[in-house]
Amino acid sequence: MARSEARPVVTLRSTAGTGQSYVTRKSPDRLVLRKYDPAAGQHVLFREER
Repeated sequence: MARSEARPVVTLRSTAGTGQSYVTRKSPDRLVLRKYDPAAGQHVLFREER
């Protein structure tokens, strides 16, 4: 099965400023997720980095 160009790989960076990041695939809209940041010890917003 071929990889779709409509769902690119993006990096999500923590808004807490700890440097923690996640890698995921997404639809074309700008992505913001609430995920666990182990350096901060709590759930924080992760924003898409371009």
